[in-house]
Amino acid sequence: MPQETFTPLLALHYFPCLEYFTCFTKPGEVLLEAHEHFIKQSYRNRCYILGPHQVEKLTVPVVGGTKKILVRDIKVDNSQPWQRQHWRSLQSCYGKSPFFEHYAPRLAPVFQEDWKYLWDLNEKVLTLCLDLLQLPATPAATHAYIQQTGTGLYDLRQAIRPNLPFTARDLYCSVPYTQLFGAEFVANLSVLDVLFCEGPAAATVIRQSAKQK
Repeated sequence: MPQETFTPLLALHYFPCLEYFTCFTKPGEVLLEAHEHFIKQSYRNRCYILGPHQVEKLTVPVVGGTKKILVRDIKVDNSQPWQRQHWRSLQSCYGKSPFFEHYAPRLAPVFQEDWKYLWDLNEKVLTLCLDLLQLPATPAATHAYIQQTGTGLYDLRQAIRPNLPFTARDLYCSVPYTQLFGAEFVANLSVLDVLFCEGPAAATVIRQSAKQK
């Protein structure tokens, strides 16, 4: 992050990656853009976890994602069994991880509720993850769309996205931890990966991953 005084401005993501959470490692406010239009093929409705054979993508299906719809109005497509599929994937990928049984009771309700809006789902996910990690920053939704960030804001709304590697930004450096699969460490997965693998030490991994400026 360019300066400690800069307030991050983020989109609201689904089980965000570690790079995202580096923005929450210092006390202060992190702004969440609540008045943007939904952007498809972004982290807003997807995350990545590590499976036994490859990195797996979990996507929350939405209604009208190809249309110009405000992010707070985008609806989850519950005609598809995405909750059951996501939970089964987590059980398959992390069921034998050191801390799956520890966190499963806190996380399972997310996949049992019929969410109407993606924003509400993601807001619950972020609140839960921050509670589990005990990171010091406080998220706050914007009251209107911020056209120009100006002095004091660090605009990351479109910067953190799946098709642009974290090395293109200056937020996160890869700090390896013990993962369940693979000979080579896979960086910047969903926060779920570090929680299940490292447990209470996950926050330390994220703090160490934050590039200090």
